[in-house]
Amino acid sequence: MEAWVPLFDVFLNSPAPESEASQWLHQSFSASLSAGAPITTASFVSLLMKPFDAIVVDESSSSSSSPPSTTRVMFVQTLPNMVQTRILSFLAVERRRFCRRDLCKLARNVLSGNQELDFWVERAARHLLDAVSESSYEWISCLSLDSGEKRLEDEFESLPGWLKDAAGTGDLLPWLPVLPEDLNSRTSYGDSVRNEDTLDQVNGDLEEFMDEVVGDVEIDDPKSDPLGPEIRNRALGLKPRIMNFESTSKVVGLANEIRELCSYKSRDSSVVLELIEPWLVDDETASVLISQLSNGSEEELTWPSQVLCSIILPKFLVLEEPAPRVLLAATIEYSKLHQKTAVYALLFPLIFRKNGVNNPICDVITRVIKECLHPAHVSAICQKLLCGGKDERRVICLPCHRNLISDEMVWTESLFHLFQSILNHNVCLTQDSVDHIVYQVLHSAERFSKSLKFGNFLLCLVTKCSPLLKSHKRILTEAVERTNTIVTKSLLSKLAVM
Repeated sequence: MEAWVPLFDVFLNSPAPESEASQWLHQSFSASLSAGAPITTASFVSLLMKPFDAIVVDESSSSSSSPPSTTRVMFVQTLPNMVQTRILSFLAVERRRFCRRDLCKLARNVLSGNQELDFWVERAARHLLDAVSESSYEWISCLSLDSGEKRLEDEFESLPGWLKDAAGTGDLLPWLPVLPEDLNSRTSYGDSVRNEDTLDQVNGDLEEFMDEVVGDVEIDDPKSDPLGPEIRNRALGLKPRIMNFESTSKVVGLANEIRELCSYKSRDSSVVLELIEPWLVDDETASVLISQLSNGSEEELTWPSQVLCSIILPKFLVLEEPAPRVLLAATIEYSKLHQKTAVYALLFPLIFRKNGVNNPICDVITRVIKECLHPAHVSAICQKLLCGGKDERRVICLPCHRNLISDEMVWTESLFHLFQSILNHNVCLTQDSVDHIVYQVLHSAERFSKSLKFGNFLLCLVTKCSPLLKSHKRILTEAVERTNTIVTKSLLSKLAVM
């Protein structure tokens, strides 16, 4: 247990736990090999699955004489939800270092426990199970599942094929005091897997995470696909019906009709939605519609994005007052189910709003980011927003709303406040993202010289990103000297000692 305390400290306090934990594991393994007492990844997973006796009191029982029930929980389940999520995410990233059989067992035990799972813990456990599960089921030749676990065990504990072939030649690593026949026995090699560059792997995954949306969805430039008169008349007939909210059951029926009209692959559903104009309905009807039309997997990107950008996005693009609670709650629940879609069909269009982000829109974006996205995903979003090309920052919207969206961000007080909220959410920005922000600060300092929001953003930037700002110390000092707020002196003091 003591050997793993520093690693648990990383999961508890680090702003980038996956990357730092991978680095710690590699360094600790190398150091333990030199000391002659190597640590093993199997011992870490074994510690996580170590059973604990937890006393569970049945509050519904009025009898004080009845003894409390006892249930078995694993050690990992006694940790805070945030730490559990980070550990499971780390295991998914570094799964090649661990026995897949053990990781499968850990993920299944977490998902099948009697405890009520936190949303992020459950999502991380399912991601881990998907990452280590077989993509092909050809190895299943009977109803017994033991053969699957046996295959995972054999794959993890046996020598790789190239090493087996070399072991039979007698010339394998002749400078080592190891006989070739000693290598014929089963040997665990999971801890000696080469250390991959975790940051590059995460960035690659995030690139795929973002890019596949634009590759699969082409809503903002639909191809001509004229509707037949029957479909056009049905769509136009639905418009007045959804405007009159009578009961939830009727709205559910209308949602089914909308899905039916848009379900044919040969039909451009964006044209159908433009005829129906579902964004004109009241907020309660919109919340029911989006909840009923949210069916579909994360891989089905086209339909979820059309639902979001035809019902919710137009309402938020013209938002001038705080968003209605019922509409915001439905949007957050939808974004949790369709995170990829939420980035390109909601967050990007709102951030690139032609008139700039205002306070109500900033609040909406902040809520979606905090409650629906992982900090690593938010970091990738900022990278695309600040440093990406035009193709990387494409937005998804209906053609009739394209005039409300610009190709460049309009830097308002609220946009700076949005990035302050992102930094306070423990999002680690890259050096080039920080460089671009400093450039915008330099050009906005005079315009927002008396803005307290701008000053608070600068204070947050200097506090959170000071290691990345050392090369910009002189420029930032000049920018701060142009401001005149209650935080100006504090900023100059922090910059002086940076």
